[in-house]
Amino acid sequence: MEFAVDHRVEKDLTIVKISGEIDVFTSPRLRETLLDIIDEGGVHLVIDLGEVTFLDSTGLGVLVGIYHRLRGRDGTMAFMGVNDRVRRVFHVTQLTKIFVLHRDLEEAVAAHEKAMAAQRAGGTGETGPQPTA
Repeated sequence: MEFAVDHRVEKDLTIVKISGEIDVFTSPRLRETLLDIIDEGGVHLVIDLGEVTFLDSTGLGVLVGIYHRLRGRDGTMAFMGVNDRVRRVFHVTQLTKIFVLHRDLEEAVAAHEKAMAAQRAGGTGETGPQPTA
């Protein structure tokens, strides 16, 4: 499968679909695309990893860097559709402590809306990562 990154906007969420391998060769392109999305105003990202076949440490570094950039803009980043192989990488590296992994878009949208409602009500909107099994 060839590497590809596409995105669309739904309400205040930007859904980013990644296909193929995220590795040392494709990570620069991923980083550039995600930075462009942020520069265009996308600060609440849901990353669809359902078609990602491989994720290495370089790709993880890009995702962590983007996460920190979004946090600096009061943004959020969550993941959906993570297959078992990629989920294992998140668990082994303990990134499930900062990244939330959702089963599907519906779950990711519901979690985002709940967090935004809590934030508007005076809370922080952050309850910490609550990854799915």
